[in-house]
Amino acid sequence: MTEQITIRPVLQEDFQAWQVLWDGYNAFYGREGETALPLEVTRMTWSRFFDAYEPMHALVAVGSGNLLGLAHFLFHRSTSQLGPACYLQDLFTAEAARGKGVGRALISAVYESARADGASHVH
Repeated sequence: MTEQITIRPVLQEDFQAWQVLWDGYNAFYGREGETALPLEVTRMTWSRFFDAYEPMHALVAVGSGNLLGLAHFLFHRSTSQLGPACYLQDLFTAEAARGKGVGRALISAVYESARADGASHVH
């Protein structure tokens, strides 16, 4: 990838740009128009990223001052291990950023977060 990208946690001021990516992600899975997620779900999802008591996290890829992609992940317990596991739930890149390493960078950052938090694996 020729453009420098940065992966970082989502910030409150990212909401509008994040929502564009979130809407694109949901449209990819057929959740648009009449089948769109209720706005209440989007708002609750967003608020969970900033709630210290929630195990949900959001990373964004930034390039040239724009959000290029998102990754949402959460930590959860397991009946077969002592430490937490990490679930990469959502991954999406803007169409113009595809094939440029953005998704790979987001996945790598999720793995780094999982290791830092003691997760035994990512799924």
